Amino acid sequence: MLENKSNKIGIIILAAGHGTRMKSDIPKVMHQLGDKPLVAHVVDHAVESGCCEKPVVVVCTDHDQVQDYLGDRAVYAIQDKQLGTGHATLSAESLLRGQVDHIVVLYGDMPFVSAESIFRLVERHIERDNTITLMTVTVPNFEDTYAPFYRFGRVLRREEDSHIAGIVEFKDCNEEQKEIKEVNPSYFCFKADWMWNNLKKIKNNNSQDEYYLPDLLKMAIDTGETISSIDIEPKEARGINTKEDLEIASQISDSK
Repeated sequence: MLENKSNKIGIIILAAGHGTRMKSDIPKVMHQLGDKPLVAHVVDHAVESGCCEKPVVVVCTDHDQVQDYLGDRAVYAIQDKQLGTGHATLSAESLLRGQVDHIVVLYGDMPFVSAESIFRLVERHIERDNTITLMTVTVPNFEDTYAPFYRFGRVLRREEDSHIAGIVEFKDCNEEQKEIKEVNPSYFCFKADWMWNNLKKIKNNNSQDEYYLPDLLKMAIDTGETISSIDIEPKEARGINTKEDLEIASQISDSK
């Protein structure tokens, strides 16, 4: 287990989205995949990674179903307004600030992220003493099974050394950036104090007027912080936004 007296790990699972594209009264993360809800898969993998015993699940004010199902397998933070992933992460500050040294951020509607990848993310983060470590996915194209990744943020790298230069959310990409095949599923590990100190500096000057968690990456780059990444399989970055996505995820799960 990576967690010890000098490296306490917290895991935040963002699960407050209403999921309007699911066209359902059930919270998106409570839709079933196999024998349990989407969010339960993520909680299980977080615990199985050995990085922490009990994750923090961020829910909105009317998501009692999530807490009722998970019970004491998690602790809960409330996001009172839907203002983006940066704002959602900040909702967990009162529970985790000063309690852990590093924080992993996962998503309740992305059930395939593996315990192994979570472990590798934290391992790389601690070994290299990074401020931020992220998972990235490289796809051969954006056709057929890879089509969902077209709407992911793109990873920008410096030509001279391939170090990460930034992340651009899809809705803010220009046409050239949309051709980049390395995408960002937004799985991060942060040095906790650095993250809390900078979350409130994120601006919402983007097409959605939201506070994007990946904007922390630009802050880190601009101030010379240490950043690196690990590669994961495309399957692990699949998110569930529609009933069609859920059907495809069920097929993937059944074929394991």
